[in-house]
Amino acid sequence: MDVPLMSELFANGETPEILFWVGCAGSFDQRAQKITKAFAAILNKVQVKYAILGKEEACTGDPARRAGNEFLFQMMAYQNIQVLNNYGVKKIVTACPHCFNTLKNEYPVLGGTYEVIHHSVFLQQLIDEGKVKMKEEGSFKGKRITYHDSCYLGRANQIYEAPRKVLEILDAELVEMKRCRSKGLCCGAGGAQMFKEEEKGNTRVNLERTNEALELQPEVIASACPFCNTMLTDGVKNREKEDQVQVLDIAELIAASMQ
Repeated sequence: MDVPLMSELFANGETPEILFWVGCAGSFDQRAQKITKAFAAILNKVQVKYAILGKEEACTGDPARRAGNEFLFQMMAYQNIQVLNNYGVKKIVTACPHCFNTLKNEYPVLGGTYEVIHHSVFLQQLIDEGKVKMKEEGSFKGKRITYHDSCYLGRANQIYEAPRKVLEILDAELVEMKRCRSKGLCCGAGGAQMFKEEEKGNTRVNLERTNEALELQPEVIASACPFCNTMLTDGVKNREKEDQVQVLDIAELIAASMQ
């Protein structure tokens, strides 16, 4: 894929409309790389002028801060802020709610103030502007889809409508889990839980959440977070339902249904 680098555009004296912040999951996790590619494909199709930092992008420091290592968080944050400010970045779009929350709410105190948009909101804007054209017979038309609210998107930033509006354009049957929106259940990966051993309990959080989704007998479980995607995919595999149920990011659903 032809993805422009910020350093290259900067060298040519050009400024992109948005900086696409890929994040650790979107860069290194094989499953999440598909979400990154899908979102980049959408940006290419609608001809949005964008760029990524590439090797200049470091982790936002979210897992370090959530796990209690404030020193490491600030070190990483200052490094990123320096890079972003040097390029004069104004607008950032990211497909990861963890990166989104940290860049939007925690960087300003350290001197990094940007307009930060989650890809669900950005996709909704593109749809509202009529830039996203769907195929007549979309791949997901009439399919049963349930959407899982990411904690860092929902409760932390009150973004509930945008991802659902994006899914509406697919002309699918949207079904809600009992615990959704502000009462949504965590997938089990938030607060740096993704990277540590779990504590003893009766059931894994991701299995409990996957069971809630599977009760609705969906064909697709949609998410808008790479961590949620991983946890729900593991849950579906645990129930041996991967042949019947797909776990997909909203960007993948749109990319597959666009003209």
